[in-house]
Amino acid sequence: MPSVKDVPADLLIAELARYIKENVPQVKPPVWAPFVKTGANKERPPMNPDWWYIRAASLLRKLYLHGPAGIGSLRTAYGYRAKIGDKMRPERTRKAGGAIIRKILQQLEQAGYVAKTKQGRVLTPEGRSLVDRIATKIAKELVKSRPELVKYLAPPKE
Repeated sequence: MPSVKDVPADLLIAELARYIKENVPQVKPPVWAPFVKTGANKERPPMNPDWWYIRAASLLRKLYLHGPAGIGSLRTAYGYRAKIGDKMRPERTRKAGGAIIRKILQQLEQAGYVAKTKQGRVLTPEGRSLVDRIATKIAKELVKSRPELVKYLAPPKE
């Protein structure tokens, strides 16, 4: 069975976001979401109206690959490089805002896809199953368009 590592991240996140938007009523943008920036380096809020679901899908993928993870490490992962001062000073890394990440993780906890542990947030078996199911679906669609990828769908020979 193909895993999350076997499919392109952009396809997986887009499909997960679509699934979350259509099938998970607990995950929905709060009233302040259209007005908030995703980081201090941004000048405007995201232009995509579905950015909340895309970020939720991205968080699910990050927890699948790198979990358990806390808010601090996820803020670092979604951070950015900031220009500080004049043109001669080097850029410095800054953490992303934590409110968006925290709120999405709380919504995913309510949906039953994420659980809180002492080490940080982890995917529940339902969350892992969801991500695996969508990754398998994407891998099968990729095989239809590129038949040479069929060798990655076959179970390993022992």
